[in-house]
Amino acid sequence: MMSGSKVDPHEDGGIITGGPALQDASGAIILLHGRGGSAAETIKLGGEIGLRGLAMLAPQAFNHTWYPESFLAPPAMNEPWLTSAMKRIDRLLELCGDFAIPTHRVAIVGFSQGACLATEYVARNPRRYCAIIGFTGALFGPIGSDLFHPGSLESTPVLLTSGDPDPYIPWSRVVETAQQFRLMNASVDLRRMEGRSHTVSSEELDAGQQLLCSAFQR
Repeated sequence: MMSGSKVDPHEDGGIITGGPALQDASGAIILLHGRGGSAAETIKLGGEIGLRGLAMLAPQAFNHTWYPESFLAPPAMNEPWLTSAMKRIDRLLELCGDFAIPTHRVAIVGFSQGACLATEYVARNPRRYCAIIGFTGALFGPIGSDLFHPGSLESTPVLLTSGDPDPYIPWSRVVETAQQFRLMNASVDLRRMEGRSHTVSSEELDAGQQLLCSAFQR
C-alpha cells in the first residue's frame, strides 16, 4: 500500500498522447491503465482499437497505481487516491472541451484497475459520453454493496468484458455493473470470456473497435 505521508495523490504523473493533436481531432479517447501498468501500454491498446482522426490521451498514475486497495474494499480505504484519479479524468475532459471536443465526442477506455476507475467515474458523473469500454472492471464497493447511482447516461454505448473466472474482478460484480448502467439508460454490451486470463483478448479488441466505430459515426 502506498504511504499517504509521502505521496501527494493529486500530483500529475504526466500524459502520453497519440493520434492527431486535439485541435485537429474529430473526437478523443481517454485511456486508463491497470495497476502496475503504464500510459505507454494503454496508448498501444488505443492504437489497436482506435480510429483515424481521434486523439488519444493516456494519463500516467503516480507509482503506476490509481488507488492502493482493491476496488472491493470500502471506498473510504481508497481515498484520497480515488478522488484524485477522478480529478485527472475531469481535467482531461476539460482539456478536450478547450479544443471544442464535447464530452459526447469523448470515449473512456480502461483495463482492470483503469476499467474500474472508468466505470466508477461515469456512474458518479452521469451524462452522454461517446462510449465507455471497461476491459475487466466494475463498480466500487464490497460484495453485497448497493451500487445504485442516480442520473442518466443518456444512451451512452457501454462495452463491459471480463474473464470468468478472473482473479481480481468477480464476474457477478461485472453483471451488477451492467445492470446498474442499464438502469441509468446506457446501452450495454456485456461479454463473458470464459477461461480467459487477466488480459485483453483479440476478440475484446475487435468488439471495442466495432463499438468505437459505431459510436463516433453517430
